[in-house]
Amino acid sequence: MHQLGFVSAILAERTFEEVIDFASEKNFKCVEVMCWPAGNADARRYAGVTHIDVEALDEAQIAHIKNYTTEKGVFISGLGYYPNPLDPDVNKANFYVDHIKKIIQATAKLEIPVMNTFIGRDSSKNIAYNLDKFKETWTDIVKLAETLGVKIGIENCPMFFTNDEWPGGKNMATTPAIWDKMFEIIPSATLGLNYDPSHLVWQMMDYTRPLYDYRDRLHHIHLKDAKVYYDKLSRVGIMANPLEYHSPKLPGLGDINWGKFFSALNDARYRGPVVIEVEDKAYEGSVENVESAILTARNYLSQFLG
Repeated sequence: MHQLGFVSAILAERTFEEVIDFASEKNFKCVEVMCWPAGNADARRYAGVTHIDVEALDEAQIAHIKNYTTEKGVFISGLGYYPNPLDPDVNKANFYVDHIKKIIQATAKLEIPVMNTFIGRDSSKNIAYNLDKFKETWTDIVKLAETLGVKIGIENCPMFFTNDEWPGGKNMATTPAIWDKMFEIIPSATLGLNYDPSHLVWQMMDYTRPLYDYRDRLHHIHLKDAKVYYDKLSRVGIMANPLEYHSPKLPGLGDINWGKFFSALNDARYRGPVVIEVEDKAYEGSVENVESAILTARNYLSQFLG
């Protein structure tokens, strides 16, 4: 019913072929492939990973990618790139937008259904300001994707984890109230969600309700858990840097009831890829730990998959 995969960022040191090989050998159906600009690595964790260089994507490379994935029995669920297209630094914002458009074009050429990214945000400005910037920046991006038949999946991560992202975070698309405004400003069905339930957990929100309310906007699903440490939350409060009171976890090791989640996903009739995103610090430090993280998540989630 659902095709289980993983986000390639966790295998940052491997080549595209090695990532696909691992997916095939470990019985995954798909991979979300990272497409950060080659030579422009982002300093934050799990960013700056390039498994497909869209700027070097010629006809021979397109044929190779299609043939290799077919041969290995693995498909690409989406192409991923997660910068801040609403960065207050205009030069940075323009660079990010330009690369997003290149990935959308590559997504169409590779016949992949969705490109995943962030809306972005000027973290020092309020939502009203950022919604105006969203309209200004994203109207042309969505039109391009619409023309090429590519869906855009916006992950709902607030991107507020480090002090430089204070106070508003670097991605505006964090709550149903904001999604409603975004979809009103740009009503195209091309624009939807790369939905990750873990980010609602630490925001103290219902993480299954959006699966019902936005069933027509579910373009891609990330599977990641989160654990809230309520003793720490009671000391620092919700205004603190969120990592002071919560931690990303593998599915099954946090606070999400995954049976409830998949029940809601089935009710919503979602039939697309469900992709493990590994950001659990307990599984870092070695290649063996990273592989163990992916396989531990796979083994746990297999009980919910047909």
